[in-house]
Amino acid sequence: MKKLVVLSGAGMSAESGISTFRDSGGLWEGHDVMEVASPEGFKKNPELVLNFYNLRRKNLLDAHPNLGHNLLADLEKDFDVQIITQNVDDLHERAGSTKVLHLHGELFKVRSTGKDPSSISWQKDLKLGDKCKDGFQLRPDIVWFGEMVPAMDEAIEICKQADIFVIIGTSLVVYPAAGLVNYVPKATAKFIIDPKIPYLSKDIFCIEEGASIGVKKLIEHLKDLQ
Repeated sequence: MKKLVVLSGAGMSAESGISTFRDSGGLWEGHDVMEVASPEGFKKNPELVLNFYNLRRKNLLDAHPNLGHNLLADLEKDFDVQIITQNVDDLHERAGSTKVLHLHGELFKVRSTGKDPSSISWQKDLKLGDKCKDGFQLRPDIVWFGEMVPAMDEAIEICKQADIFVIIGTSLVVYPAAGLVNYVPKATAKFIIDPKIPYLSKDIFCIEEGASIGVKKLIEHLKDLQ
C-alpha cells in the first residue's frame, strides 16, 4: 500500500466555517496576530488571549468536517494516509482519519505554563486561575510565533517516506511547515489543491479548487497511482 502524505492548511477547513488564520493585513479575527499568537502577547494580556481562543474553541464545537475531510479519510481504504496539518482543529479526526500529526497544536488541548510539556484535553472556556497540578496557569496548547515546533522532526521523516505528496489549502508562507515539501523525494508524485496556487516548482500538479472539489479531482488522478 503506497504512502500518501497530506499537508493541510487553513483552506482545508474553510468550507467548515473555520476562519483562515490571518488575512493579508496580518490580522486574525480583527486582532494583530502577535497580540493573540505569541508568548509576548500572552504575557502582556493573558485574558485577551484566553478569551480569543475560547471563542475559537466554541466555533470549532459547532463546526463539522466537510466533504474534503471525509474523502481524505475514505482514502485510507486504498492508501497508507498520513496527514500533517497546520490546523489546530480536529476535523480530520472527526472525519475518520487515523494518522494525523498537528504541527501547531490543538484547540481542544491545553498545557501548563510551567515546565510540564504534557497536554490536557479541554473543550470548555479556559480562564485566568485555571492551573495545572503544579500550580501554574494553563495556556492553549498552540504553537505561537517565536516558539519551537515540537512535531517538526517527525513531520520531516514522514515526508521523506512519501510515495504521493498532497498539499491542500496552505499558502506555504509559514515556516518551518512551508519547507516540508523540500524533504519529499524528487520521484514522488506531488499535487497541490488551492483556489490560489502559490508559486511552486513545475513538478507539482496543480488543482485550482477548494478542498472538497479539489480532493474529488485528486481521487481521479490517484486511480492511476495505486
